Amino acid sequence: MSLTPALAAVAFAPGLAIGSFLNVIASRVPLHRSVSEGRSECMRCAHPIAAYDNIPLVSWLLLRGRCRQCSAPIPVRYPVVELVTALLIAASVLRFGLTPDAIAASFFCAVLVAVSAIDFEYRIVPNRIVLPAAAIVLVAQTVLYPSPEWLLAAVGAAGFLLVAAIAYPNGMGMGDVKLALLLGAMLGRSVAVGLMIGFLAALVPAVVLAARHGSKARKMAIPFAPFLAFGGIVALFAGGAILDSYLELFG
Repeated sequence: MSLTPALAAVAFAPGLAIGSFLNVIASRVPLHRSVSEGRSECMRCAHPIAAYDNIPLVSWLLLRGRCRQCSAPIPVRYPVVELVTALLIAASVLRFGLTPDAIAASFFCAVLVAVSAIDFEYRIVPNRIVLPAAAIVLVAQTVLYPSPEWLLAAVGAAGFLLVAAIAYPNGMGMGDVKLALLLGAMLGRSVAVGLMIGFLAALVPAVVLAARHGSKARKMAIPFAPFLAFGGIVALFAGGAILDSYLELFG
């Protein structure tokens, strides 16, 4: 019997801890605060959060989503980020086993979760996260599988979104272009699947806004990074199969 499912289950707990750290990143990086200095604190009353109130997922549930000191609501983003991160890291171990590929996939997923949370809340994709992550992933993939594919895919994906950003500056920002660089470096040729799924997923809220608000919807910004991240994650786990099926169908 394969030990991979058991290892994936074991990976869930540290995945929650990593998700908790990603919440620190998502809260502090947009405010240009250090992620390594100072204890976690309530964003409203600034009271330090005790260790027993900082247990991933569990503490939010026990506190019913409110600060123990001032009763300010704790955003649902906190448990969502922790849970999604843990599930993705467990899925990475389940898909790739206890291998360097699983480490690279887990890192990739963690970065996408953090960037998505920041873009959803602040409408930015921080350079200090996405650019170093793209460089790390590019080096890792090139070392694991020596090929120009990763660099070419990174440049190609970023170039494609750059053209889109120039053509439609109100709908896409340079942060999305840099995120595409990360997607290409990790996914290689499967980045085409990730971009396609990301664009299709983003159509759903766009259509809803258009139906509800008509022409005013054009001025309503939709954070695009979470949709690109969703497409990237789908492509990570199934992009090769989807691309091969597409090529067989139309080849």
